[in-house]
Amino acid sequence: MKTKFNILTSTCVPLPLENVDTDQIIPARFLKATTKEGFGENLFRDWRYDKQGHKIESFVLNDPTYGGQILVAGKNFGSGSSREHAAWAIADYGFRVVVSSFFADIHKNNELNNFVLPVVVTEGFLAELFESIAQNPKMEVEVNLPAQTITNKATGKSESFEINSYKKLCLENGLDDIDFLLSNKDKITAWENASK
Repeated sequence: MKTKFNILTSTCVPLPLENVDTDQIIPARFLKATTKEGFGENLFRDWRYDKQGHKIESFVLNDPTYGGQILVAGKNFGSGSSREHAAWAIADYGFRVVVSSFFADIHKNNELNNFVLPVVVTEGFLAELFESIAQNPKMEVEVNLPAQTITNKATGKSESFEINSYKKLCLENGLDDIDFLLSNKDKITAWENASK
């Protein structure tokens, strides 16, 4: 059983870059591992560290001003190859939500499969969110999965977001696809018996 998602209120990490692809999220050289653990330390590796392995202080993940469980990213997040490792890295780092005005479809589904909620907002709402974070890095955002709303607590403005009803059910109950099937085992067995 994974962590259930209900209402999350958190500060945000801003990444106001467009067209961030999966190779920038997790470079290909880190794809050798077969378990999901440890990928977070290499999230945005080539932006976080120089060739000698020293932290690049100006990169947002290395800036103690910012923190939280919500990554606010520019338009077209997760484009490029379909590697699930990108979603593993985001989840392992500790992000529960990624906000953008557009996600690549495969990456969006990979995030959902790894208990990270991709929230699609309008470009205007996204721009205002970046502005609010710049003015006050400690401002919070509320993501309400049951109501499917996101609220910028600095301005009080909210937007609704879409989510597949099955994935919503899984996130709210902390179930992956196998957990969901197992939770319906009795119904499946009853259906099989009735079909004989």
